[in-house]
Amino acid sequence: MELLKKLEILSAAAKYDVSCSSSGSNRKNTKGGIGNASVCGICHSWADDGRCISLLKILLTNYCIYDCAYCVNRVSNDIPRAAFTPREVADLTINFYKRNYIEGLFLSSSIIKNPNHTMELLYESIRILREDYLFNGYIHIKAIPGADLNLIEATGRLVDRMSVNIELPSSKSLKLLAPQKEKEAILKPMGFISSKIIQKQEERSLTKKAPDFVPAGQSTQLIIGASPEHDLSILRLSEKLYQSYKLKRVYYSAYVPVSSQNPNLPAIKNPPLLREHRLYQADWLLRFYGFSSDELLDEKTPDFDINLDPKANWALNHLELFPVEINRADYEMLLRVPGIGVRSAKKIISARRVKSLNHDDLKKLGIVLKRARFFITCNGKYSGGIDMNDTLIRHALTDKANRFDATTTWEQLSLFSLIDNMPTVNDKIMSITGEM
Repeated sequence: MELLKKLEILSAAAKYDVSCSSSGSNRKNTKGGIGNASVCGICHSWADDGRCISLLKILLTNYCIYDCAYCVNRVSNDIPRAAFTPREVADLTINFYKRNYIEGLFLSSSIIKNPNHTMELLYESIRILREDYLFNGYIHIKAIPGADLNLIEATGRLVDRMSVNIELPSSKSLKLLAPQKEKEAILKPMGFISSKIIQKQEERSLTKKAPDFVPAGQSTQLIIGASPEHDLSILRLSEKLYQSYKLKRVYYSAYVPVSSQNPNLPAIKNPPLLREHRLYQADWLLRFYGFSSDELLDEKTPDFDINLDPKANWALNHLELFPVEINRADYEMLLRVPGIGVRSAKKIISARRVKSLNHDDLKKLGIVLKRARFFITCNGKYSGGIDMNDTLIRHALTDKANRFDATTTWEQLSLFSLIDNMPTVNDKIMSITGEM
């Protein structure tokens, strides 16, 4: 098969994997080498200076021995198949880099023959890049559950980030939709990578010459909507993964219907994209805003309101805490005000040391009061324009006239632009930046 045809098949097959993020790595160039991995990031995210960084995102192969019901590459699915050799992966990466198309590589794979064989091929692809081509650009690779830990360790010394995909939120769903996979086989390499990262960080604190191991950390992916778990269960799992394995990110991927014949899959026509966004927004609240999963949801309401972002929904459920006085509230409480993000809260704390702030001062600081005005006072003055009433504020926050429209002309063309319950542009901005 021609290389171009392989690239067409295996780049398309990789689109279902969303574990791409800011790199968090600063691998330097070496004498005679090419490329570097800047801390500013990789594609599918934005750097601090607003740049979108690109990478080559491919599968090593879409041949697979597994028959996971939710996966387009499952062995029983009749689709075009292809496989790169390790040398082809390396050559493609270098050729794309030299043409200034990319700054790094995201490499994943279906399971061919067995986990060890697949992991060996992945390792060899990266080894050629690092040692033969002296490529120092960013590399994110998928660790294969069930592969020998020595192979995973050897690969981890060469890459910037690794990820082990959990995919389904519960053991029950895994057994139902992916019976050849086991939860323990997924968590074992995740725990191993976490312990090695900590070990290498301790070694580097003693000597800068200690070798790196996955310096940009590890991540995982959860498929949303293929199984019946509620948002609360998914969020609790994410919270536990952050606490137990120190993950950099948990990625949420709305289930794309790939089979209409399996009775164990939901009968949906479109991926639940808005639900995916709500989980991303809640994820930011877990990691940077001091919320816990059980604060955001409970057994009575185990799913997010798709019409409101999770922070605004929490505030409406706790109106007894509002409005907060902007000149007296501590940092932690400011973070809980809808519309005030981490950067905005820090600006407020800093500015009020100089003077007492009013609403005009907040606007000058760049604080967006579109939502925050319903939940704050400045020197005792409330500018929400309506009573502190759940129904009234909810209506004001969900009024489409006050929201960005997903069909705004400057939005990039999307394959999903005609789907109902699409995230608004504002939703997308919050999910990416974490400013809520």
